[in-house]
Amino acid sequence: MQKLYPDAAAALDGLLTDDMLIASGGFGLCGIPERLLVAIRESGVKNLTFASNNAGIDNEGIGMLLRTQQVKKMISSYVGENKEFERQFLSGELEVEFCPQGTLAERMRAGGAGIPAFYTKTGVGTQVAEGKEVAQFPNREGVMEDYIMERGIFADLAIVKAWKADETGNLVFRKTARNFNLPAATCGKVCVVEVEEVVKAGELDSDCIHLPGVYVQRMIVGAPYDKKIEFTTTRQREAA
Repeated sequence: MQKLYPDAAAALDGLLTDDMLIASGGFGLCGIPERLLVAIRESGVKNLTFASNNAGIDNEGIGMLLRTQQVKKMISSYVGENKEFERQFLSGELEVEFCPQGTLAERMRAGGAGIPAFYTKTGVGTQVAEGKEVAQFPNREGVMEDYIMERGIFADLAIVKAWKADETGNLVFRKTARNFNLPAATCGKVCVVEVEEVVKAGELDSDCIHLPGVYVQRMIVGAPYDKKIEFTTTRQREAA
């Protein structure tokens, strides 16, 4: 099956609808599928729900879609650096489902594995547990403790960023850019990936493949990329 498409708009053609749930990889500006996010913005779809660790920053990443009012809900764990996110949340324009970071990764992984729900201690006794089923299980010492049930994420679409791919869709992520990309890729009905480089089948070391091509339906080459920096911190040069 031909998986490589000429550009992001072509790769997303026929996949985007209003009110869909999209799982998006990346963390801050690290490993985000920026070409695909631009194409989603330009498509004009609206009322989207994003499952993503955060929303990037203002006008970058999912932050672009917040500016255009195309996102109705975020399922996220870290949102502190996006002022537009904060404004929309506090004004009631944006629904937010806060989710502990490890729990969010596991919810994506569970969805990819076909697991509808699981129990975790993370969030017990906090607002995270409100409205969720609580059950008791023995811990490692045999003592009964409370656990809350979290649901797996089954997304309509997964969009992720990888470093390299071969023609069959096997993926290699680069260092910390692996972050949420791997679990996000598995939990979508369709997974669209943007990569920096595509090589011939067999050229990737099979021991270094992070995600098998069976999870990938469509790909684009998004390179070249500009390295965007969230924060620039400097110090004064010491006197000679």
